[in-house]
Amino acid sequence: MENLTQQVASDVTGAIDNATGELTTLVAEYAFSVVGAILILIFGWIFAKVLERWTRSGLSAFKHMDATLTRFLSKTVRYIVLAFVITTVLSQFGVQTTSIIAALGAAGLAIGLALQGTLQNVAAGIMLLVLRPLKVGELIEAGGVMAIVEEIGLFTTEMKRLDGLYMMVPNSEIWNKPITNYHRNSQRRGDLNIGIGYGDSADTAIAIMRGIVERDDRVLSDPEPYYYVQSLGDSAVAVEARYWTLTKDYWNTLNDLRKLVKERFDAEGISIPFPQRDLHIVSGQTDPSQPQNAIVDKAASES
Repeated sequence: MENLTQQVASDVTGAIDNATGELTTLVAEYAFSVVGAILILIFGWIFAKVLERWTRSGLSAFKHMDATLTRFLSKTVRYIVLAFVITTVLSQFGVQTTSIIAALGAAGLAIGLALQGTLQNVAAGIMLLVLRPLKVGELIEAGGVMAIVEEIGLFTTEMKRLDGLYMMVPNSEIWNKPITNYHRNSQRRGDLNIGIGYGDSADTAIAIMRGIVERDDRVLSDPEPYYYVQSLGDSAVAVEARYWTLTKDYWNTLNDLRKLVKERFDAEGISIPFPQRDLHIVSGQTDPSQPQNAIVDKAASES
């Protein structure tokens, strides 16, 4: 019994010695790797934060760089650095990072295909923020919708229609359509088009329009206003004045000029006719069953 007890104690002591030896070997083998991994994590995290701050400061120095795009790009830089840091830490312990990167790439491809529409909106949002065809507060027309831009995000653009209704439009819907920006250029051409009767003098009407337009201080002298007969319509002769004004004065100028010209035309006896048509009745029909085109042909031949 005593020999058995000594044998068990000897086996336990040997097992403890073997475990201690193996643990010592592991500590000696991986101690530098653990310390190195911890240092890489600490310095990598700090470097990612610093690089994010530098990127944001550098992009903010550009006058036309949007704040939303600045935050997005700076965060992207940070996450890229952290991805390299984690890959380096895993390689410290002998992990084959190539297979991990391949798996992550495959997962990213699958996610990209699943979120294809969302990623299109993100790409379109980045292009809108970089190229800036529209800004907050500008009146634009895109895809048949006219509205005032309120906020440009990475996924959607928020706008307010002219009737006051709220709109949220996916960025891809705006980017893939022609964009008309009514506020971007400082000057805009106004077209004052008014129809007068065929019995009225076009020269007199143009002279009245010229006097009213050129007395308005909001109308620019360069380019010089241009006056002409625009068309000969079914019931009116269209006379037009083309002039240039500042974009901010466009609507007020056009409305005021239209009102003044109407009042002056009324005072001078120049008519602004209603749409009308001349009706010619062909008489002499003897047979009610005779087709109408035959009656017209007969009247034409008799004349």
